[in-house]
Amino acid sequence: MPRILLAAIAIAIAFPLPAFAHKFWLLPSQTSLSGNEPWVTVDAAVSNDLFYFNHFPLRLENLTITAPDGSEVEAQNAATLRYRSVFDVALEQDGTYRIAIPFAGLFGTWEENGQRRRWRGSVETFEKEVPGDAKNLRVSESMSRVETFVTNGAPTNEALKTSGKGLELVAKTHPNDLYAGEEARFQLLVDGKPQAGLEVEVMKGGTRYRNTQDEMKLTTDSNGEISVHWSAPGMYWLEATHSDDKTSVPQASSRRLTYVATFEVLPQ
Repeated sequence: MPRILLAAIAIAIAFPLPAFAHKFWLLPSQTSLSGNEPWVTVDAAVSNDLFYFNHFPLRLENLTITAPDGSEVEAQNAATLRYRSVFDVALEQDGTYRIAIPFAGLFGTWEENGQRRRWRGSVETFEKEVPGDAKNLRVSESMSRVETFVTNGAPTNEALKTSGKGLELVAKTHPNDLYAGEEARFQLLVDGKPQAGLEVEVMKGGTRYRNTQDEMKLTTDSNGEISVHWSAPGMYWLEATHSDDKTSVPQASSRRLTYVATFEVLPQ
């Protein structure tokens, strides 16, 4: 894949565009299964239209798949194509799997010989690639997480545990127990603590085939929670962002946190 494409994807993941522009997502072929060692296929993409791959593939270097017992399993048949990445997951255990692509990095700007320089990379490469005497250096930190959930048999909760780092979701209603006409309750945490006043956007897939986005704009309450009413069955996308100055690296003065998830809502 061309380096310019890889760089564009990394930048987009670290610094998400407005909700009406590019969206990041993982889309499983189905989320609730039963049987003897079933499989799911997952698409991973950055798109203009929700769940329609027409922009960039989502890179899989940081892909993590957490099994129902909390262990990590490997993706099968992974490939990155022109507009999407794709991989299979063998559901050898009963219970809920968490499929996620986390990202963490730094963005820096400074002046050099009268011109503005920009840099994006990891904490590990910062000191090697950014001059120690950089003039007017400004550094920001970015942490994001794109994920989805798949259950074989009865839903379980072991794989849903949070890490206490960045922006995370606590599913008060199990993510694979969602039905049209009902409500789900979710809690958003920042560094393990409930985050009040957080803006959350929820949108049904298929935006390519309707004239409006039809998004739901919600705000977390004093306990960091939201209630989502599912008006119709289908695949849904949720995004939340948060900015503050509570960086985890001394070089950065600000940080941006992003959380994205895909849910399947089933008919009654």
